Order: sequence, then structure tokens, then C-alpha cells
Amino acid sequence: MDIKLSQCFIAVDDHDKAIAFYRDALGLEVRNDVSYEGLRWVTVGSPTQPGVEIVLEPPAADPATSPADRQVMAELLAKGLLRGVIFSTDDVDATFERVRAAGGEVLQEPVDQPYGVRDCAFRDPAGNMLRFNQPRRG
Repeated sequence: MDIKLSQCFIAVDDHDKAIAFYRDALGLEVRNDVSYEGLRWVTVGSPTQPGVEIVLEPPAADPATSPADRQVMAELLAKGLLRGVIFSTDDVDATFERVRAAGGEVLQEPVDQPYGVRDCAFRDPAGNMLRFNQPRRG
């Protein structure tokens, strides 16, 4: 049996800001941007991983979500307490400089971690934490 990751979800409060960040700052391609019955389905992904997509969705996309729960989700998103993603890169320092130059909110500059990677961290425009790592060089 072969199981592979197909999609993961990141909550965003503004699709246009999210698209600009993930496309322009990170270099991901926009694969889908579809509106239907008041909702918007946006997916982005790395050109080198055609089978894996990140879905950029509102924090409470399920229509059955109560107004109170929608408010809680919006507050958690604003605090950066919802989903996060870890990306791998072949040059974490160059990635850090690119994302910082594009206006990414720096959470952690590149550092060698004791668990064998060099990594850095940013927040996307919605507040989600994004980490970028590479195996530590000898």
C-alpha cells in the first residue's frame, strides 16, 4: 500500500494577501483559485512537488460552524495559534533572506538546532508559523 500526502490546510483571513505571500515571497505556484457559493478554494504548491498542495482556507470554512465558534477561530488565527507548516529547503539562509526581503515577519533567524537541522521561522500574513529547515551541514 502506497500512501502519500496530497493536501494540507492553512487558515487564512485574506486570500489575496495569502496568495501574494505564498506566491511572491515563497515562490509557490497558485494551482486553483475558485469561487463557489460565497466560498473560495485556493491551492498553492511547490513546482517541484506537483502532487502536494496547500489549501488556503478561512479558519471556519464549514458552513455548519456556529457564529461563536467562528469568532473563537478568528481570535486563535489572529494570535498565530492555528496550523503551521514546515518546509524543507536546500539553503535555509538564502530562503531566510528572500522571505525577509519580501516582508515576512521574522520569528527566528537561521540557527543550528540540536536535533540536526538548521532552521528559521516566519509568520504568514494571517499569523501562521512557517518554519524552513535543511539538514545541518557537517
